[in-house]
Amino acid sequence: MAKKTTKTENPLPDTKPVKEKKAVTKVKADKVTPETGAPEPKKAVKTKKAAAEKPVAVEKAVPVKTKSIAAEKPAAIKKAAPSKQKAVNADTPTEIAPQPAKLKAVEPYSRFTDFDISLFKSGKHYKLYEKLGSHVVEYQGVVGTYFAVWAPNAQYVAVIGNFNGWNRGSHSLNARWDSSGIWEGFIPNVGNGETYKYYIKSSTGEDLEKSDPFALRWELPPRTASIVADTFYEWKDQDWMQNRHEHNALDRPYSVYEVHLGSWARNPESPDEFLTYTQLAEKMVPYVKEMGFTHVEFMPIMEHPYYPSWGYQVSGYFAAASRYGTPQQLMYLIEEFHKAGIGVILDWVPSHFPGDIHALYKFDGTHLYEHADARKGFHPDWKSYIFNYGRNEVRAFLISNALFWLERYHADGLRVDAVASMLYLDYSRKHGEWEANRYGGNENLEAISFLKEFNEAVYSHFPSVQTIAEESTSFTGVSRPVYLGGLGFGMKWMMGWMHDTIDYFHEDPIHRKYHHNEITFSTIYAFTENFMLPFSHDEVVYGKGSMLRKMPGDEWRQFANLRLMYGYMFTHPGSKLLFMGGEFGQGDEWDFGKSLQWHVLQYPNHQGISETVKALNHLYRTEPALYEKAFSHQGFEWVDGGNANDSILVYRRMGHDSKNDLMVILNMTPVVRRDYRIGVPAAGKWKEIFNSDNEKYWGSGIINYEPVNSDQVSWHGKSQSIKITIPPLAAAVFKLVLDVPAKYELKR
Repeated sequence: MAKKTTKTENPLPDTKPVKEKKAVTKVKADKVTPETGAPEPKKAVKTKKAAAEKPVAVEKAVPVKTKSIAAEKPAAIKKAAPSKQKAVNADTPTEIAPQPAKLKAVEPYSRFTDFDISLFKSGKHYKLYEKLGSHVVEYQGVVGTYFAVWAPNAQYVAVIGNFNGWNRGSHSLNARWDSSGIWEGFIPNVGNGETYKYYIKSSTGEDLEKSDPFALRWELPPRTASIVADTFYEWKDQDWMQNRHEHNALDRPYSVYEVHLGSWARNPESPDEFLTYTQLAEKMVPYVKEMGFTHVEFMPIMEHPYYPSWGYQVSGYFAAASRYGTPQQLMYLIEEFHKAGIGVILDWVPSHFPGDIHALYKFDGTHLYEHADARKGFHPDWKSYIFNYGRNEVRAFLISNALFWLERYHADGLRVDAVASMLYLDYSRKHGEWEANRYGGNENLEAISFLKEFNEAVYSHFPSVQTIAEESTSFTGVSRPVYLGGLGFGMKWMMGWMHDTIDYFHEDPIHRKYHHNEITFSTIYAFTENFMLPFSHDEVVYGKGSMLRKMPGDEWRQFANLRLMYGYMFTHPGSKLLFMGGEFGQGDEWDFGKSLQWHVLQYPNHQGISETVKALNHLYRTEPALYEKAFSHQGFEWVDGGNANDSILVYRRMGHDSKNDLMVILNMTPVVRRDYRIGVPAAGKWKEIFNSDNEKYWGSGIINYEPVNSDQVSWHGKSQSIKITIPPLAAAVFKLVLDVPAKYELKR
């Protein structure tokens, strides 16, 4: 029989929550083993908040006195020993001093106010991580842990763990009186580092042992218990956070390096071991900075039990993956990127979750987080379960989770996975396997409403971040504001461009004139959304081959084609994303169980790809014409998009100032074109500022070394034109050279 609590007007005496775990408060970090190389722990000092944005405001929790209603006594209670304890299975156990045995095994304590409960029930509580879960607090002079879990259909809930010998009857929680479905209680002498789960007796009598959905840390897989933990960290990225809007704006360069942490690199001496977050900080941060990327995107680093899922089958939504270290070590990695001037985007998966018995699936014996109707609640492709977006408490859970990573971990953006699967009721379903919405359509109205609310919450509290949708359909307005009828994302992956581009480059150059429309089609719809151009992890797995091996021809042509394709990508309108390994032309397709093939960089052809990507990133970041109007038709003009016979493309990129205009020429064949005339928008000297056929990129060296004077010859609809040599299978970029006074030249 469920124990309930009753409301009373008198507050509990001597209740004192432990300091709030603000991500931006200087606090003591977890002690790290010497081999990780993490900074030494420092004394906790509260400082001003570093972030420029104010997180979502929620009333501070005020403990409310509750009375436990008598219940049938469960199994024999094992009394906690009053002697000094040390938390089990923790890197930094909390020392618990001996206390007088005056408190009960579970005290009726709460962090929820009536206002909190009202917000929770209405789905508008966006900081549930400050309330639900496990929190070390001080109560009547005793340090212990407050536990709170949402299990509205349970008839009994208890905390089990090493501290009580996993005894299901010794530490039962109290059901709140307000029909919120929340069970809670304070357990003395339990601190950071304790492993635990919730024992739940379902309404049907089923015995369940569940990990905490709000746990900040989990055991190392395959173990599945939650760990009492905190997110205290002394952040040192104040400069980045205060100026983040300058790096994340839509009119700034946005070049993303997509990374899977477990396979980016391994220790050559122990290839089966993962590098820790701290070790990755030492190796990855300087590398990404050297390559010139503006942002890095981590494939999901939330806790997941099945490593081959790449992180997309999340079980612990609020916990950093323990395979790579502690929450504080992940914060250190993000901080080091920020110090290097690099933003961090996290993959986020609100679309589905796995059916592992210890996690969210049938959490209290009922379909609590997932939709009960299998036509809406089960994903046929991934054999996973779909969130019930129509349930207020589930919406609050997901939006709280999004804001958690932005606030506590200083993430600069969220890339939302599998948005297309959320938008449509018939996604991957056959006739008869789905039910139409109330208007008779196939749109998932509840999911659409949730995505709009999610984006409004993110941008209203963190206006300098970006949300990015992985959405593969023609759904209208994905990256348009909610007030204009859109979903509210900052950007959308341009999946059509990716597939068309890869298909085109897969063709032998001699056949490309018959596929010319495939490579020019993207500009028909390029400005209907704020598009990101991705060459993602999905394109280099399951037998699809690496980016390099998608290219036709012999070795020289494969490398030349890859350099050309990257030149096309970086000069095409939109932001950029490149999956790891593609930046140096790895030969084998991605294997999540191994390190990237870094050894190939000793060869000049692979080094040439690496130098090409460096140069393109530099070009992209220093030429305003490539980013200032990246999502507007005003930033792009076809000069010659119809020369299918020669497979040559000529286009102009424009920014706010015409003096920064660029002319881009792409030769999709191995034939050198000499004295090729192109129209230019202004008279003067035009200088080649990039050429992918340069010998330093392992090209053939067909370069326009000297600036080319324009002629007053009409061409391509322009009154001025220039004659140039177009290199084989290459991208070339020209810019007008401004006349500079000799005096200034000497001074420079």
